[in-house]
Amino acid sequence: MNRKRPSIRKFKGFHLLSLGLLILGISFIIWSSFEIYGNKVSMSAPIIPIKEQLETVNLPSISNEVGEKKILYPIRPTVGEDIGSLTIPALNQTIPIFHGTDEDELKRGIGHFAQSVLPGENDNSVLSGHRDTVFRKLGQLKLQDQLIVKTSAGVFTYEIKEIKIVDQYDKTIITPTDDAVLTVTTCYPFDFIGSAPDRYILIADLINSEIF
Repeated sequence: MNRKRPSIRKFKGFHLLSLGLLILGISFIIWSSFEIYGNKVSMSAPIIPIKEQLETVNLPSISNEVGEKKILYPIRPTVGEDIGSLTIPALNQTIPIFHGTDEDELKRGIGHFAQSVLPGENDNSVLSGHRDTVFRKLGQLKLQDQLIVKTSAGVFTYEIKEIKIVDQYDKTIITPTDDAVLTVTTCYPFDFIGSAPDRYILIADLINSEIF
């Protein structure tokens, strides 16, 4: 009995199918290798915090002036120097201010206590004057009256918040303050003959600044 030999067409079909499966298997192995390798690389890479990532981005610089402290007086005055004037609207007076509170300065006008800050600066700026000359009418002022100081740095408007009388040895009037304050002092009583035993004090808060 003669056996039928497999046809060449079937053999070729089988061969092509096997070759296709082989190629598909190799492709799968290669793809799996790359996938495993990629996962290993991503797992081993360091995790960068968000903050550090943002720091590496070149963002445009933004100028924030909030909280920045402007230097009002780049050059500090010397003792005896004319540093400005004090205007008292309620008394219709404008009086020159000199740096220092020695008799030389007080003869010329108002003296600025040199160890205190300059007008407009944060802290306690202290002015003194004689009760029988520049501050003769100081006792007429009331709470909420204004004191306007003009210097090379600008115009600074203060409002009287407290009026008090202290002993001549009371040093609390020159103590530092958290905010911009103007302290004005003169001898008291105003009509006292001789060396007055007390001090008449005006304490005013800065309410407006016009910086030059």
